[in-house]
Amino acid sequence: MSWQSFLAGHQVGDIIEGVVTKEVPFGSFVESDGFTGLAHGRSWPVGTRVSVRILAIDPDNQRFSLAAV
Repeated sequence: MSWQSFLAGHQVGDIIEGVVTKEVPFGSFVESDGFTGLAHGRSWPVGTRVSVRILAIDPDNQRFSLAAV
């Protein structure tokens, strides 16, 4: 999926499914549709499938912020 397709199909407030790809002291990185976002302040083991809400989208840097639901 291209970044433009991701933007066309997702918006702030949407709940998406993803897989944790990296756990860091300040949160977890979650991949969905080939793009990775940060769930700040939330820690899950790598490989865990999670549901998260999109809090913000940064189209210039192809990043998004997430929160646990």
